[in-house]
Formats: sequence, structure tokens, C-alpha cells
Amino acid sequence: MQVVGVQVHPERGGRSGFTVEFVGEAGEVVSVLLPAGDDSDLNRLNAMDRAKTVLLEVAAFDGNLPSNDGANCLRSARATGDTQTMEEELDEGLEASFPASDPVSITVSTIPAGRTDHPDAKTSE
Repeated sequence: MQVVGVQVHPERGGRSGFTVEFVGEAGEVVSVLLPAGDDSDLNRLNAMDRAKTVLLEVAAFDGNLPSNDGANCLRSARATGDTQTMEEELDEGLEASFPASDPVSITVSTIPAGRTDHPDAKTSE
């Protein structure tokens, strides 16, 4: 893959970490999610370097996972029916999209009905 662009996206304004996307010339995209830890100094400036380090580790991966009875395979909240986790994820998504998630405001016209100053207005006689 010939990389032609890199995009760094903050997750929840950077508080939850960053997603780094490497874009290839044929349109392929490789994304690396870098969650922010409590002691993390992760920021927009060093996220790309950390993502490249992760990709190097993945490239060196030999395909053998340590055996620990499937602990590496986590099921999604939807698959397990965990409604509390799904609600939390929904709240996070809504917070991340604020103010785009605000409802559209509706205004009402203040032009009174039955105006008589308009040429087409009928007068009662």
C-alpha cells in the first residue's frame, strides 16, 4: 500500500483518544484507534507516530495468540443484550455529535391573519 494521506480524528474532542487513518493510493484505508489512558500524553501531534508503532507491531505479529479460553474475543453489547452498555455508548455518541444532535428549532410567523392593507384584502361592508 502506497500511503498518500494521513488523517487524525479526535475521539470526543481528544479526551477518549484519537483515530489515525492511513489512506492509500487505491482508496484503501487502515485505521488505528488509540484510546487515551489516565497517564497518557497522547495528543494530535504524536498520534500518527504512535499509530505507526502499532502498525509495526501488527506487521511483526506471527498469528499465534496466547491461549486463555477465548478472553481475547469479546462480544459486542448488542450481541450479549447488554442494554446498559448500549445506552452508555448512545450517550457518548450523542455527546460527541453535539450540537449537531440538537433538534431543529421551529419558528412561527408573526404576520397577523386578516390584514386589510394588502390590495387583495377584502373589506367587510
